[in-house]
Amino acid sequence: MSSTGGPKDLGEMVQGFLSYLEVEKGYSDATVSSYGTDLAQFDEFIRTRRRSLERPERVTKDLVRSFLAELHRRRVTKSTMARKLSSLRAFFRFLLKHQLIVKDPTVGVRNPKQEKHHPKALNVDQALAMMEANIPPDPEGLRDLALAELLYGSGLRVSEAMVLNVHDIDSGMVRVQGKGNKERIVPVSKKCEERVLAWLKQRHALEPDPMEQALFIGARGKRLNRRQANRILARLAEVAGIPREVHPHMLRHSFASHMLEAGADLRSVQELLGHERLTTTQRYTHLDLQKIMQVYDKAHPRADGTDRKK
Repeated sequence: MSSTGGPKDLGEMVQGFLSYLEVEKGYSDATVSSYGTDLAQFDEFIRTRRRSLERPERVTKDLVRSFLAELHRRRVTKSTMARKLSSLRAFFRFLLKHQLIVKDPTVGVRNPKQEKHHPKALNVDQALAMMEANIPPDPEGLRDLALAELLYGSGLRVSEAMVLNVHDIDSGMVRVQGKGNKERIVPVSKKCEERVLAWLKQRHALEPDPMEQALFIGARGKRLNRRQANRILARLAEVAGIPREVHPHMLRHSFASHMLEAGADLRSVQELLGHERLTTTQRYTHLDLQKIMQVYDKAHPRADGTDRKK
């Protein structure tokens, strides 16, 4: 399965579905593209069985299961398999809702059992070292520190930071456009506000187009993208001497775990992160327990394990 096909090749029903996600559901371009890629890969697979998404009524449950089996054979991660199955479910439910099919072939197909992965986070010292990385205070350096402060200080997704405009930060608050175009207001720290203001004073040095409203821009004056943001954070981490790969989402995880460690309640953190479900935020609570156990093992006189029940 080479995934060389694209959504444009899949016919009117797929195009209608992708337009529905974009216009009615308000999904981002990246999310819509991801759905399209998943459907293109499934279509490529079922074409080897003389089926096609141009005739979705001919797709069977066995074909869906065979597709997942093929992904497993190719050692695709279970989380990716689950995402692709989710894309198929959404597509066939859309068709069923609009009476374009009479039976959903994904019904009864179970999600692959997921491995348990806890979010990776920096410790407080590492996060602060990264925020104070000794880089030149030129326009790009000021931008990089402002971006890092915003991701760590407010827990934004990198995609949310990339779509921010200059006017979205004001009076210690940032207006965030989250998943599904849901807006939330998140506080920014005093240090973050200072860093952003310092960057904005030098933003003109990157010669943005007069109509460009992006908060973070690159060397050519255009809106910064996720790949550039990844490189920026990797550079800051290297300068700060952090011996591990650091990516934008790690700062979001660090924000959440450090808030919880400092005593913030789970629902407040949920609101700040923009999670729809509390269970999503609860992934971070293992860090609290881990920290408690470390303190216990260091301080309690009977915590050396000799008297613990096997």
